[in-house]
Amino acid sequence: MDIIVLAISFLLILAGADLFTNGIEWFGRKLGLGDGAVGSVLAAVGTALPETMIPIIAIAFSDRAETSGIGIGAILGAPFMLATLAMFVTGLAVMWQARHRAAGDVMPVDVATLGLDIRTFALAYAIAIGAAFLPVDPTWPKLVVAAGLVLIYGLYVRRHFQADAAGELADLAPLRFRQLDRAHRHAPGPPRLWIVNIQVVTALAFIVLGAIAFVGAVEHVAYAIGVSQVLLALIVAPIATELPEKFNSIIWVRQGKDTLAMGNITGAMVFQASLPTVVALVLVPGAWVIAPGSYVAFASAGIAFLSAAAIFIPMIRRGRLIGKSLLLGGLFYAAYLGIVVAAILRPA
Repeated sequence: MDIIVLAISFLLILAGADLFTNGIEWFGRKLGLGDGAVGSVLAAVGTALPETMIPIIAIAFSDRAETSGIGIGAILGAPFMLATLAMFVTGLAVMWQARHRAAGDVMPVDVATLGLDIRTFALAYAIAIGAAFLPVDPTWPKLVVAAGLVLIYGLYVRRHFQADAAGELADLAPLRFRQLDRAHRHAPGPPRLWIVNIQVVTALAFIVLGAIAFVGAVEHVAYAIGVSQVLLALIVAPIATELPEKFNSIIWVRQGKDTLAMGNITGAMVFQASLPTVVALVLVPGAWVIAPGSYVAFASAGIAFLSAAAIFIPMIRRGRLIGKSLLLGGLFYAAYLGIVVAAILRPA
């Protein structure tokens, strides 16, 4: 039964990703937004919903310490997975498409847009992790940090929304749901905004429901075959919840829209480093601390920083992004997997 649920939920996420990438492009174009705002803000926040809901529910609706710990692990796991495994998967997609590109694996991205994303991520996540070194009591310093993170994310969104729109309507695929607008299905010009909204909301519903079902089925299978709870919380579950970003990026890479593909990941990194961390700092400040029992979880933050630096510092220096450099994310992911396995096998 779990295998059937896995297959159905996987297809549901895939269908949602296809509808979402198509719909969110039209939504951004209808509002006159540039690729940075569409990929790094709208798409990033939309597809970050599944992995964001897990820690918020765990922290906000439970007073058990172990549940809060799971929420903290999920908050830390999201930026790590985006900076490592999502980069690796996108790199594979780029390498596969390189034979059909005139520039090979050189990605035609907006370096300024991605540079803004990575600099904001590094700043916000460094502040967030720094808050884990603050004393548990009093709690007000962590509340100040939380307010600062909200401000940083707000300024980041403002920068993207102030950017000029790029591209023409002709470079967008027809809206999938346009046929549902009976009065205008054959009318010339772009689709109406209300049908675009319906497609985006439907896509998000597919993604969220599919991700929740997929994670539940993965957990059942993992328990059935005896996978460690630590490995499940830090590695297995985050892989499942990051599927929407991976699918979206692969779809956009196939379409040659690399700024959207990468912005979907880097924008989600900024979001995950900022707002979900605020939830932890405000609701369970005592759990956001580096101490025995949380070392392995917080080690993922260090790996995320290293992976992002290895991939994007050369991009900023050279003014271009090479597809094969994204494969470095897989090495950092493997390194952390080794750390987790070593921690599980270490004698108590």
